[in-house]
Amino acid sequence: MQKFSIAPNVSYVTLPHVEPPYPSMLDFLDRRFSQVGRETWQERLENGRITDDSGKVITIASNYIVNLRLCYYREVDEEPEIPFKETIVFRNEHIVVACKPHFLPVIPSGPYVNECLLYRLKRNTGLGDLVPVNRLDRETAGLVLFSADKRTRGLYGDLFRLARVRKLYEAYGVIPADPHTTEWHIKSRIVTGSPWFLSKNEDGEPNASTLIKLGEVKKGLGFFLLEPATGKQHQLRLHMTMIGSQILNDFYYPILQPEPKKGFNRPLQLLAKEMSFIDPVTGCDMNFVSERRLDPGIVPGQ
Repeated sequence: MQKFSIAPNVSYVTLPHVEPPYPSMLDFLDRRFSQVGRETWQERLENGRITDDSGKVITIASNYIVNLRLCYYREVDEEPEIPFKETIVFRNEHIVVACKPHFLPVIPSGPYVNECLLYRLKRNTGLGDLVPVNRLDRETAGLVLFSADKRTRGLYGDLFRLARVRKLYEAYGVIPADPHTTEWHIKSRIVTGSPWFLSKNEDGEPNASTLIKLGEVKKGLGFFLLEPATGKQHQLRLHMTMIGSQILNDFYYPILQPEPKKGFNRPLQLLAKEMSFIDPVTGCDMNFVSERRLDPGIVPGQ
């Protein structure tokens, strides 16, 4: 079922410094969030659904003031329902580790407002101060770490920032052409691509590193273990193409393709299977494993 949906928590955007003449509020919002649509922003401004921090309503005629913070609630006319459930793998006073299904975004994104892992967990746990420490693509299933206590949040964020988390992914993909190579250590420089939601490799100092191992080969597909040392957007999907492979049901790489508009029968065969680190609060070794399993289904050659 699809229905009108509005986010339970406010979103913010701060007006950046620009050279005069300043844009109108409508022009700024339309350029900053072009995917929303100009008509939608105009309707929100005309109906008082955008304010500043003090609660003053922002209108189409409001002046552009550098560093003014605008407040609004994300809303969509038709929000798709994701018919798959997340699980909580671990929970204490500092963190929650959850395992998300394919197709569910971690945070509100695009047409998904309430159908995201963050808001589902807030509703189901009663923890209103949850914040994701790491992210997964909407198309990827697996483990996500959340901070439940703002007093220790920075300590867990540092684990990822300083590459102190061991992450292991599983994937099914095309078998590379070289029959003698089963292990690759891929390094590249990943930057934002075009369109904006894609990433690409460019020349320069590498900022992304992944160890890839090919395991079982069966019925036209390879089973891969991927261990990223970094966490760039779409890193694993890009690095798989660099060894001459492609993750099964990847509609972004190596060439952008139209995604199926309906149904959930072709999930990206990528799973964040394991996560390990030394807890910065307790000093204990923490290791989490997802119980989910990939299912490549019918593949070429069967």
